[in-house]
Amino acid sequence: MSTVIDQRLVSLDEPIGADKAAVIRSLADAVVAAGRATAADALFADAWAREEKDSTGVPGGIAIPHAKSDAVTEPTLAAARLPEGVDFGSFDGPADLVFLIAVPTASTQDHLAVLSTLARSLIREDFVASLRSAPDAATFVALVEEALAPEPETVPAAAAAGATAAGAGATATDEPAASAHRHAGAPVLIAVTACPTGIAHTYMAADALAAAAKKAGVELHVETQGSSGSTPLAPDVIARADAVVFAVDVDVRDKSRFAGKPVVQGPVKRGIDHPGDMIDEAVAAIDDPSAPRVQGEAGAETAATAAANEHFGQKVKRVLLTGVSYMIPFVAGGGLLIALGFLFGGYDITANATEIITTNNLFDLPEGGLLVYLGAVFFSIGAISMGFLVPALAGYIAFAIADRPGIAPGFVAGSVAGLMGAGFIGGLVGGILAGWIALVFARLDVPRWLRGLMPVVIIPLVASIVASGLMIVVLGGPIAALSTALNDWLAGLSGAAAVVLGLILGAMMGFDLGGPVNKVAYSFAVAGLGAATVENQAPLMVMAAVMAAGMVPPLAMALATVLDRRLFTPVERENGKAAWLLGAAFISEGAIPFAAADLFRVIPAMILGGAVAGAICMGMGVTSQAPHGGIFVFFAIGNLLWFVLAIIAGSVVGALVVIALKRWAHRRTIREEVAEGEPSIVAA
Repeated sequence: MSTVIDQRLVSLDEPIGADKAAVIRSLADAVVAAGRATAADALFADAWAREEKDSTGVPGGIAIPHAKSDAVTEPTLAAARLPEGVDFGSFDGPADLVFLIAVPTASTQDHLAVLSTLARSLIREDFVASLRSAPDAATFVALVEEALAPEPETVPAAAAAGATAAGAGATATDEPAASAHRHAGAPVLIAVTACPTGIAHTYMAADALAAAAKKAGVELHVETQGSSGSTPLAPDVIARADAVVFAVDVDVRDKSRFAGKPVVQGPVKRGIDHPGDMIDEAVAAIDDPSAPRVQGEAGAETAATAAANEHFGQKVKRVLLTGVSYMIPFVAGGGLLIALGFLFGGYDITANATEIITTNNLFDLPEGGLLVYLGAVFFSIGAISMGFLVPALAGYIAFAIADRPGIAPGFVAGSVAGLMGAGFIGGLVGGILAGWIALVFARLDVPRWLRGLMPVVIIPLVASIVASGLMIVVLGGPIAALSTALNDWLAGLSGAAAVVLGLILGAMMGFDLGGPVNKVAYSFAVAGLGAATVENQAPLMVMAAVMAAGMVPPLAMALATVLDRRLFTPVERENGKAAWLLGAAFISEGAIPFAAADLFRVIPAMILGGAVAGAICMGMGVTSQAPHGGIFVFFAIGNLLWFVLAIIAGSVVGALVVIALKRWAHRRTIREEVAEGEPSIVAA
């Protein structure tokens, strides 16, 4: 690898600028003069754009302006030791050591890792002191190159003291060494650091937090989400963590891994400037019930962290549910907008909505006036949103398999599935194909010069050609025939067949209250919405049955706590008050506290209540164009009266059954069973 710095790129004790803009421009000129960039103005513009997002001054009189730029031809480090400090925005004063890190936009991970190593070295006081005392440019360059030189594997100082920092994206940990120095019962924290460019601040914040954790006697594991690569924290490390620190200027990747944990969040620069404060706040948040927590579904795992410990069935479930979870917002927004379109413009709006929005406006309203125009607008936007159902499903299934390289080929395969009429089944198959092909190519050991092109050009190109080609040439036709047969079967359901389907779906919704069986029923309903039309209402009936059945468990338990308060603890009665709202909003998990305390009495009652609601909805032809929202999306419900009656009937059945089971299905003790000569098994 060529060197990133030489004497031409070093300025010592020369006044090259009175402010940070002038200093950055002077260093950009030096990079161009050294033949390592083509245009100083373009490099300066990119570095200044990064500077305007957040100042690059760090404690200790140091500044690290940096940028990825198309003007840069090879990764470069330019440095200046200023005779008088210049303000770069650090809280502790001006900077007299300035390093401009300039890398090509498509730089390889190896080069980025080298430059990130320099940024981390600037946390070390001895290294900074040696730079300040360097007598000439040759010595300065030698010191920098020594810091950048790869070192033999050793136990990092932070890890040996109980704080683990992730180097260049990898979690560097040595458990025996760390354990030897940990305080008994020391808090366990995890941190994520990330900045827009992911070159300097990401890694400096990681080391600063590690040093602060060492000082505080806290065990810390850091995941650096930088440009030089990122290795996610192991699931067991996340599970042990008491709290989370996010020192980030961009979104945290796969944040749902940390769902439910207390969190302290701030800019990446705060992780550099005030790491001790962030560590102290995180420790304090552990025992603070009102502390902010990471939002999301607790226990959700991403493709990167789950793969190591999950079996095939778990992997399939995770992949499919990832696709469904990302698809739902398109369906939710689209379904509600279509419902509003019908509300304002009537069902005939489907015939001429496109013509209305392209030929009319607020000052030239169509026949029927403002309501018809708004109905056309809402319907058109909703239809476009619903059009993303299959591509989003396929794209994020591929993402769950292969991470980001799978997204583009997955979306393309999903769009091809829509083109071929293969529906959501085609989306499932296309997403799996695209993700698997992308994953295979991502794991190839390619030459270093080719690595930068793999995720952005080669993998999307090849995976799109292969997956979409197979969908068009081989799979699209048969899957389209299968989808057509399924839609025809649903459309033909009536009478007893429809009621039986409602019973089954309703029972599934009550079986595990948001668990895998519940999710299968819900995913089946949501995926079918894309096939619904004014003539084919069956998918909308399935959605209504599933939603009504999913609302029953919390409402049934809330009603039970009112009908017979003595059967429930004070805590359960309080939970019952909240369950009214949760049930009305179609949040089945509102019944989980009751099921956790008395599983074998609550779950059977919820299954019966959900089955009743689902059967009534299907039998009476209730429809829902919204995949979520409960009673609050009443305008999207067809045959609203029977929808409400179905929920009431299911809730009453569920409440009465759970009360009956609690009254008469008593728990028998082991002593009683032994006295009767029965096996010593505690009855539910």
